[in-house]
Amino acid sequence: MSNTDPMPGPHAYDPPPGAPHRYERRQSTARRTALAVHTIADIAAVFLGLWILLYLLGANQGNVFVEFVHGTADWLAWWSQDIFTMDTEGLRVLLNYGLPALIYLLVGHGIAARLSRA
Repeated sequence: MSNTDPMPGPHAYDPPPGAPHRYERRQSTARRTALAVHTIADIAAVFLGLWILLYLLGANQGNVFVEFVHGTADWLAWWSQDIFTMDTEGLRVLLNYGLPALIYLLVGHGIAARLSRA
């Protein structure tokens, strides 16, 4: 008594053999894309925030790591350089690099939320 099924073969309620449903695949792809966008936005904001922190704490500008973080932050915030021209250098760095960090977070998380709902 190896087969107790009265009707052998696929049933109407069974998924068709072979590839998974397209909807599930599309939903999985949308979630992965949303996660990638979310992660990229977070990484960009971390580099900008790290540069602000290193600058405000007076990190050695000649250090290789500090130069790398500064170069990456400059590359990420090229479009917002010198929007704010304050007399206080620390406040100027905070605003000129903090604004793009905030925008990257808001836009990246907004796009990721929209993609994950799709």
